Amino acid sequence: MSVNANPKIIESDIPGRLDRLPWSRWHWLVVVALGITWILDGLEVTLAGAIGGVLEHHDTLGLTDAQVGLSATCYLLGAVIGALVFGYATDRLGRKRLFTITLLLYLVATGLTAFSWNFFSYAFFRALTGAGIGGEYSAINSAIDELIPARVRGRVDLIINGSFWIGAAMGSAATIFLLDTHILPVNLGWRLAFAIGAVLGVVIIFLRHAVPESPRWLMIHGREAEAERIVAEIERHVEGHEDMRPVQSKIRIRPRTHTPILEIWRAIAVEHRRRSLLGFALMISQAFFYNAIFFTYGLVLIKFYKLPAQSVGLYLFPFAVGNFLGPLALGHLFDVLGRKKMITLTYCIAGVLLAISGWMFQRGLLTAHTQALAWTIIFFVASAAASSAYLTVSEIFPLEIRGMAIAVFYACGTFAGGVAAPFIFGLLIQTGSPRALYYGYLAGAALMIGAAMVEALIGVDAERRSLEEITSPLSQDVASENAA
Repeated sequence: MSVNANPKIIESDIPGRLDRLPWSRWHWLVVVALGITWILDGLEVTLAGAIGGVLEHHDTLGLTDAQVGLSATCYLLGAVIGALVFGYATDRLGRKRLFTITLLLYLVATGLTAFSWNFFSYAFFRALTGAGIGGEYSAINSAIDELIPARVRGRVDLIINGSFWIGAAMGSAATIFLLDTHILPVNLGWRLAFAIGAVLGVVIIFLRHAVPESPRWLMIHGREAEAERIVAEIERHVEGHEDMRPVQSKIRIRPRTHTPILEIWRAIAVEHRRRSLLGFALMISQAFFYNAIFFTYGLVLIKFYKLPAQSVGLYLFPFAVGNFLGPLALGHLFDVLGRKKMITLTYCIAGVLLAISGWMFQRGLLTAHTQALAWTIIFFVASAAASSAYLTVSEIFPLEIRGMAIAVFYACGTFAGGVAAPFIFGLLIQTGSPRALYYGYLAGAALMIGAAMVEALIGVDAERRSLEEITSPLSQDVASENAA
């Protein structure tokens, strides 16, 4: 790295050096240390959903149905607020600092949840837990995209986001043991369920220390010497980088301490409004589609197929496994065939399959087993589609506002899918009419197919391209580069 004659301009080859690196053990460390976020999120959501009925017991917190639902809303609101607050902070204060702060918040809050004594304490601690998880989305997605080489960024991002379902599978398996009153007292099992998350958080804290600050973020903020030192250290840990060709392209940056709110708004709503429309379409449709099924999964099996409540976990486990295997099997195609083709295909196929299974459901052609199998197949594809929404919004906006952009679209998706979808489908299930629920499935399918059309029209070909090539940083000195 060298400093231009103009002291306010930094010339750097750091993005090219990070993207050219061969895959290494160091990259695996980044994936494990940062990707655990989604496992924790999946564990949290599954455990909280499973213990809802237990918390109504007079030997536990004695909650009502309304209070159980309200506690879930508190978690979602906390996630939205945490995403927006910490999303802005991660762009201003750095990726590493924020993914440490948000993990600590999650760890403390979920640990305190295990000691809740009434509804208000439980709801408050759930909101804090949600804030920690929501903040993690911005900090972690930003850090991963800025550290992972461009040629494999798609598959890595999809697999990490899909790891939510490893946590869901762990949670569904754990509840079989933790909520069995023949093994543990009813007032102890649910507390241990939340303690699991806190213990995992403590372990991950130590792994996170080995992950450096994003050199790209340091470069933007004028800390070029520190960025150079980190990249040089990464290169020392990566075998074979000495044999790679020198980086020819460089980028000229005018460092800044922060990006004003007005400039963030202008970048998202004006300069990149087509990409914002794309982000909204992908995030809101997948969130509605996903949460409509996931949060009413047990209700459908119990009400329409007369499945015993204690057996729902056994049906949820293969569903969760299929959701993880989808991104694992299809992820590399997003780098090989390209973003537009694969996002369009996965969104469209998921929508069509849901419409077909919905028709079979209302015609009475499915059993509990075949219904669960149909959902597992659908979400094998839909999981890759949903993960690609997070991939898209994290790589198509300028580096300076990446964290905030992720937060904005995550918040919109959470509101639409986390609040509207479960409520709407809950009302449809309450009618007891398979036809009414079928119309709900058609609405979810239509949203996914509509999002596929938006992707086909205005999607971004981001595969194997540097983040700076996809979108120039707001602080990039283009005039100086052109003159050079």
